[in-house]
Amino acid sequence: MSTSYLLRGVAPLGGPATDVLLADGVIAAIGADAGAGAVDVTVVEGAGLVLLPGLVDLHTHLREPGREDAETVWSGTRAAALGGFTAVHAMANTNPTQDTAGVVEQVWRLGRDAGWVDVHPVGAVTVGLEGERLAELGAMAQSAARVRVFSDDGRCVHDPVVMRRALEYVKAFDGVVAQHAQEPRLTEGSQMHEGVVSAELGLAGWPAVAEEAIVARDVLLAEHVGSRLHVCHLSTAGSVEIVRWAKSRGIDVTAEATPHHLALTDEEVRGYDPVFKVNPPLRTQADVDAVRDGLADGTIDIVATDHAPHTREDKDCEWAAAAFGMTGLETVLSVVQQTMVDTGRFTWADVARVLSQAPAQIGRVADHGRPIAVGEPANLVLVDPAARRVVVPEEQASKSANSPLRGRELPGRVVATFLRGRATVLDGVAVPATITAGVR
Repeated sequence: MSTSYLLRGVAPLGGPATDVLLADGVIAAIGADAGAGAVDVTVVEGAGLVLLPGLVDLHTHLREPGREDAETVWSGTRAAALGGFTAVHAMANTNPTQDTAGVVEQVWRLGRDAGWVDVHPVGAVTVGLEGERLAELGAMAQSAARVRVFSDDGRCVHDPVVMRRALEYVKAFDGVVAQHAQEPRLTEGSQMHEGVVSAELGLAGWPAVAEEAIVARDVLLAEHVGSRLHVCHLSTAGSVEIVRWAKSRGIDVTAEATPHHLALTDEEVRGYDPVFKVNPPLRTQADVDAVRDGLADGTIDIVATDHAPHTREDKDCEWAAAAFGMTGLETVLSVVQQTMVDTGRFTWADVARVLSQAPAQIGRVADHGRPIAVGEPANLVLVDPAARRVVVPEEQASKSANSPLRGRELPGRVVATFLRGRATVLDGVAVPATITAGVR
């Protein structure tokens, strides 16, 4: 197969249609004559398709090593490519934990060998995610994986002294601490959002203040030490206001929203279906509206999937015993289109900002999230915004089927994904590296 692609009549960032030539791993030409003189070129007819920089996920659980029954780096990154991603950050709560240079390099190499997307391991903040002793932050930063994002996600770095030390430490290599904001004493035994629905269902509540208290504490710590802080899966109206206030003071804080906190509310829990059990929990409609507003006005910087695959045994059981988490890599772009673009809150340029450019900048991933311009790396995704599809989790590439969107019709479809000019997805189908020419 050819190593060059002519994308004919595509709309970069939803703008005027044009032709785009991909060759030698970069965007070689843009314009009506982009394909002039090109040989051995695969033509992709792009009328009606939107061209975006390849998506970057700052929050993905790939489960390997340790829980390969739920997901592997290969299966998870294949799902990511089908969702339009060219880079993902793999969270640290594996077994063994990604708290040493050796483990993060193992995950990085697994991603490189799979070839679907670039995998950037997230290093644990503390040893074993126990919240007591700092992990080998410097060694992970200096490893082949060049870790720049550190998180105990799944658990909160609840000790303020440990959190302060982590924030101080990562300044040495321009790192960022990504906090799972959950005060553990306020959420012991919690099963869902604390509110009217939890009271009616008789389920232990997870109060909004448990998130907001940690967000407030940590933005003040970040200001005090002059470090970068990232708030994972922000979910409450109060948290949005705290981050907005912090940014108005010039504090170096960024925040993410998940697709499920943009699209779903705690009303989903009334059926006791564990697929809707997630941490932080689904909140009220008022919280969803506030998160959408925060994303629209820039208070919330990015959308991250928090893709959390689980086996059937861990989810298809009674509510109290079920694991927290949802899949999201293959549906996030559609959810953002449905909640933000189709409602008039976002342009496609905004989509590129929150799903590609800003997460790449936060994670310090230099060759992703780049402008669609001649000479830039050809890490790109082609989207058909007019397409409609019904979500069938068993047909997705993830090994796990715990999608909360089962049976729902969503807009948009990823037509093609290009990693350094090589098609990893073409005509909506994953293309293994062994079938395509060229070297990663």
